[in-house]
Amino acid sequence: MFEVVAEGTGPLFMDPDADKAREFFRAKTRAMVSKVMTVSEAVGRFVHDGDYLAIGGFGANRIPTAVCHEIVRQRKKNLAFAGHTSTHDFQILAAGEVFNRCDIAYIIGLEARGLSPNARRYMESGKVQSCEWTNYGMACRLKAAAAGVSFMPARNMMGTDTFKHSAAKVVKCPFTGENYVLYPALWPDVSAIHVHEADIYGNCRIKGISVADLELARASKRLIITTERLIPNEEIRSDPTSTLIPYYLVDAVCEVPFGSYPGNMPYEYFSDEEHLRLWLNVEKDPEEFKQFLDKYIYRTRDFNQYLELCGGLERINELRAIEHLIDVDGRG
Repeated sequence: MFEVVAEGTGPLFMDPDADKAREFFRAKTRAMVSKVMTVSEAVGRFVHDGDYLAIGGFGANRIPTAVCHEIVRQRKKNLAFAGHTSTHDFQILAAGEVFNRCDIAYIIGLEARGLSPNARRYMESGKVQSCEWTNYGMACRLKAAAAGVSFMPARNMMGTDTFKHSAAKVVKCPFTGENYVLYPALWPDVSAIHVHEADIYGNCRIKGISVADLELARASKRLIITTERLIPNEEIRSDPTSTLIPYYLVDAVCEVPFGSYPGNMPYEYFSDEEHLRLWLNVEKDPEEFKQFLDKYIYRTRDFNQYLELCGGLERINELRAIEHLIDVDGRG
């Protein structure tokens, strides 16, 4: 029995019971079948009102923008959201007011770009119940779930106001008597992760940093993958060590070229800073922002049409050139 030294006062939005989670995963199929579908189909099948939602990537890097758009377009409601390293994804979801509960680590800000005026208005509106964590604390929660245990011990957050407003506990270590923070496991009902390559079954390759996405994939009850390109299973089998997310964790595979736009996709294309700045500027006026959302999300049929409105392949090629440090005129 642990001796509890201190407890946060924040609400816990997800049951950390490892045995209950295990019951769910025991019944989840591991059949190697094609999971290819459209983003619209994936969101319609796997994102339900009231679910706990998590989004992969880091900041504006490798985010599944198309899924975030579709959740807003389908007007999903009453979700809980994992606000872990979230920037433009949070901005999109806040625009649709799709969540009413939020585990807060990093939200509202778009890093050096500034704060999202609309996301700030939404979080200050009283419509969202929140619980505070650190980014590392949220990563620990996912790591606990990926390991199949109900908590993960760590040493940060003690003595801070963040701890006071969290749902963590401080306990005495039964071996040393030292104090540790226990982070409750987090098993999202549904998550979306954007990757560089995947086959039809859901075996995925990621280039560059993965942050907490490997743990997120293993912790998620349902997982939607969007990918820059589909590749043959034979290619996956030719280099199995490059597969970071295995097929049996995945429920949907959606081929979405440029699917992280306007975010950055490492080794593929740079972030569209002009378009992100446009989001921040139009958000200052709620009426102008409503018209912006109608044009770019609600009245678009899919993410491809959104890309066309933002400059299409011509703009993507410019961003590719920036990512590869080549001038647009080709001089290098």
